[in-house]
Amino acid sequence: MLVQPMASLTDLALGLVTLYLTPRVPRDVEGGRYWRAAFAWAAVTALIGAVFHGYLVGLPLWGEITWAVMSTMVVVMMSYVLAATVVAVLGRSRAMVFWPLRLLGFVAYAVIAATGHPSITAMMGCESLTMACVIGLWIWAWVHGHPSGRAMLVAIGVSIAAALLRLVPGASAVLRLDPDSAYHLGQIVGMVLLYRAVAHGGPRPETVDEAPSVAGGRRVGGLDAA
Repeated sequence: MLVQPMASLTDLALGLVTLYLTPRVPRDVEGGRYWRAAFAWAAVTALIGAVFHGYLVGLPLWGEITWAVMSTMVVVMMSYVLAATVVAVLGRSRAMVFWPLRLLGFVAYAVIAATGHPSITAMMGCESLTMACVIGLWIWAWVHGHPSGRAMLVAIGVSIAAALLRLVPGASAVLRLDPDSAYHLGQIVGMVLLYRAVAHGGPRPETVDEAPSVAGGRRVGGLDAA
């Protein structure tokens, strides 16, 4: 018998859907390999989550270890999301600028997990700077006409809404589900929308990063910046 059957099955569904999408992420979009890595980490995390909710959640030692591993994997997944976003929006030469910010959040959460205090709240706190960078970059991209800009912001918005179903007391009751199950179902929608947004990015331009002046502006990562 599953300890938390609905949470386990919805996490399994999330993992299988994400696993199905991973190899289908186009290889000719900017940051494609980072997007595939992000999808792969998300898929494996959800599949481990299915086992966690089904069998390990009631075991103090194994449950705590599994939760620490899963939450750390989410942090790694966000690293790939940031890398993919920077490459897609600003170009490869600027990716290194954001890695110190990424490293700061990763190290902070690794310390929290290692000391036995991993939690959704702690993870959100450590990842807030990363998520702010991702959202800010895609807003900038949308304003400057990036083909994935609007679709990416919608996908991010759906994922944030799904997270709120878990974090806000009583929010998941509207769907008559427990917070974890509601979150998993919302994330399935979010991952499908993210996949569609990445696919909207179009093929990788022949010249990447900075190119000669175009229409009085400067081309940055495939976008014209005045």
